[in-house]
Amino acid sequence: MQLVAAMALTRAVFLPEPAAMTPAASVRPAPAPTALGATDAGCLSRAVARGDEEAFRQLYDTYSDRVLRLAILLSRGDVSLARDVTQVVWLVAARKMKPLQSEAHVWNWLALVTRQQAARALRHAAGRAGEVSLADMPDPPAPADADRLLEQCLDAAVQSLEAEDRRLIEWFYFEHLSCEHIAGQLGTTAKAISSRLERARAKLRSLVQRRLAHEA
Repeated sequence: MQLVAAMALTRAVFLPEPAAMTPAASVRPAPAPTALGATDAGCLSRAVARGDEEAFRQLYDTYSDRVLRLAILLSRGDVSLARDVTQVVWLVAARKMKPLQSEAHVWNWLALVTRQQAARALRHAAGRAGEVSLADMPDPPAPADADRLLEQCLDAAVQSLEAEDRRLIEWFYFEHLSCEHIAGQLGTTAKAISSRLERARAKLRSLVQRRLAHEA
């Protein structure tokens, strides 16, 4: 499975956007954000710490996908919880980002905040104080490891789909065919294809959640 396409599919499965649901949608994954150099990351963190809004937007654009993937892993595939965690992480970053020295320090800081917020969210979801502590949370994986684990889960989930659903996912997300194009090939309507894609994403979400829960 191509990593960039897997990242786009991860977002569509866990954080679907309205555009992905429309009959005319044709998803072409954007290139992954370029990693910052040590000096750039340090300057960026210092600017965010000073309250620079443009620097915060750059920080978000660079790290939002990493934070999302880590939140999904730590929340064991719980969509609602992963959304809540990522939102709080960026609120904390906007208010409490520290001047840091390198790209590794920036990611480690964001990963620590993500672990803290995921532990708090899981504890709240369990309804019992102390059910999940920070010490119980796994160490944050390197970005490449998080990508690899999610890619493996997605690939296994896609392969578990029925042949018709798997073909739709592959055409739409990996071959970038529009709903109209697929509809023409299958002799149906773009609206019907959009509905079938939505159901296929729901199946993928359930399959990945079960696999992540098992991994945890």
